[in-house]
Amino acid sequence: MPAPASPTPHTELFNDLLRLAVESKVSDVIVKAGKPGYVRRAGKLEAVEMEPIPSATAEAFVVEHVPAVFRKNWLEDGQVDFAYAAAGVGRFRVNAFHQRGQVSVVLRHIKDSVPTFEQLGLGQTEQALVKLAQAKDGILLVCGATGSGKSSTMAAMLNWINRNLDRHIVTIEDPIEYTFVDDKSLFQQREIGLDVPSFQLAIKAVLRQNPDIILVGEMRDRDTFETAIAAAETGHLVLSTMHAATVAQSLSRLFEFFPAEEVEQARRAIAGSLRGFICQKLVPTAEGDSRVPANEILVADATVRSLILEGQNEKIQGLLESNADSATFSFNKDLYRLWKAGKINKADALKFSPNPQQLEMNMKGIFIKT
Repeated sequence: MPAPASPTPHTELFNDLLRLAVESKVSDVIVKAGKPGYVRRAGKLEAVEMEPIPSATAEAFVVEHVPAVFRKNWLEDGQVDFAYAAAGVGRFRVNAFHQRGQVSVVLRHIKDSVPTFEQLGLGQTEQALVKLAQAKDGILLVCGATGSGKSSTMAAMLNWINRNLDRHIVTIEDPIEYTFVDDKSLFQQREIGLDVPSFQLAIKAVLRQNPDIILVGEMRDRDTFETAIAAAETGHLVLSTMHAATVAQSLSRLFEFFPAEEVEQARRAIAGSLRGFICQKLVPTAEGDSRVPANEILVADATVRSLILEGQNEKIQGLLESNADSATFSFNKDLYRLWKAGKINKADALKFSPNPQQLEMNMKGIFIKT
């Protein structure tokens, strides 16, 4: 058997950078042509002490490691997503793109083990997530900005399902982030480009694959959402992510998939299929050496469905603030809980709050009934 080929100089440089990142427990590595590598530690950007990386080196790394099925995307679109495995280091989600005629690469470490609720530090939020994970059907959306931990929280939910429920779970991902080992559940993980040519084909086929649960990497357009509704209406639970900062914004985003003349019909479909929203932000801990998730969660009960049907979306926020159900609460409620427990400091709690004036009053012991 021939000895494995030594890594090329550009691959060796990237592997060294990635090894440093993993050993330092940082979440992201950013390579911009003509600059040293950068990492994101506890949400903050830090430069690595190294020589600037030429554009040609970044491009050579992409060309060497982009899967053959994605090369056309790179050549024609100037950007590409793929997964990269660095020997002895780990797996990474890669986004490569051009900026000002040069090549940049962003890599995110995909941890080998699927996280648990405890490992993510979700605290009492775990009770709400377990309640939502047990839904028999419907649509459950995990929302937040890029880098807010959406994928990890969704993986933790699937991990809980895997340990506790017998379900056939089909995932459609671009690329696969966490790999699951079957326990009580059975997983089929499909990666766009490798297992199926396109997202559209995977979505069209999924209902014929006898799933109980469907994970869609991202709710990206109307076709995806309408397929999710169809799946929910036929007895499937659909989990997906969406880029939105709050529950109210997430709900508004759903209606943006439809033209004005179809909004009334969309209200009925969304009210009938929605099971809940989980919105998340990562807030620096009081010590400043890591981050802890803060959540806003809405369980779509009869009251929520009625508000959606009546077009009274503006009342959702008040419901989040005043609801007595421990599974439904606002960002301010969770930030207040984290601050009260000493897990985050006051300045960061106010910085990450969508309504800092209200939160500051709460910190002074003033609570206004909504």
